[in-house]
Amino acid sequence: MLNHSLTKYFGLSAVVLAADLYTKHLTQQAFSLGDKITVTSFFDLVRYHNEGAAFSFLADAGGWQKWFFTGVSLIASIFIIYLLRKHRNEQLFCWGLALVLGGALGNLYDRVTLGYVVDFLSFHVNNLYWPAFNIADSAITVGVGLLLVDSFKPKKG
Repeated sequence: MLNHSLTKYFGLSAVVLAADLYTKHLTQQAFSLGDKITVTSFFDLVRYHNEGAAFSFLADAGGWQKWFFTGVSLIASIFIIYLLRKHRNEQLFCWGLALVLGGALGNLYDRVTLGYVVDFLSFHVNNLYWPAFNIADSAITVGVGLLLVDSFKPKKG
């Protein structure tokens, strides 16, 4: 049974997951692979497929990476749920974990159903482009940031 103190964290994970899947769906409906719309001088909406991990790591590895990253995501998600249950009273830590969990599940869904992750946010300065990313990646990044901040907090006891 779900403990009431965990509901807010799993709720945040669910919101991240829903927002991620919905925005990826909109991207797939509106764009063909490789399409780009310039929004500002430093931001484009695009449609890219990432078969690897962050920054397309192992994207050209021949296919085995899909199952590897799927397994890593599953194991990480199970471990995050364990940590949420164990540390439910450590709010900043749990908010960070909840964001990472929602993002991990969003990218996991893409890997399992599509074989790649849909990326659509592209930032750049002149011709220097940051790798495209999505809502899941953003949530993971913010979540890891919260976990880092939490790691510097003095521990009680």
